[in-house]
Amino acid sequence: MATEPETPVAASAAEPAVPSLVDRYFTRWYKADVKGKPCEDHCILQHSNRICVITLAGSHPVLQSGKGAQFLTELAPLCKIYCSDGEEYTISSCVRGRLMEVNENILHKPSILQEKPSTEGYIAVVLPKFEESKSITEGLLTQKQYEEVVVKRISATTATS
Repeated sequence: MATEPETPVAASAAEPAVPSLVDRYFTRWYKADVKGKPCEDHCILQHSNRICVITLAGSHPVLQSGKGAQFLTELAPLCKIYCSDGEEYTISSCVRGRLMEVNENILHKPSILQEKPSTEGYIAVVLPKFEESKSITEGLLTQKQYEEVVVKRISATTATS
């Protein structure tokens, strides 16, 4: 079933909305009532290179009225990492939202946490509430700010050595 792509509502008639990355590079397709289950709709984002990203459609029960995924606060623990030297680390969500997925691959191959931390070694997928999506980055650091913190740490450590 082909449908028209969703378009964002413009903030005002004078300021045309800038299309999102998804809207620019993907075509939205939908599958309604997957496996005959009412309202369990999926959205398939198809890139021009044929790659498809499967997501939940806005009408899916998981995205409606708090059903489905567990809601997390910024400090909610996602997992514990136990190191061979006996150290333990509790990994927190850092953002408020619904826990959509935990990467179980790290249970079977914990080394991917170190080998590929930004890709296959991810810990979880969290979906913030739509109305909170703009404020999610408040209190977080940009890449540049983070690099400055790391440099200061290294400088402080070498100065005390």
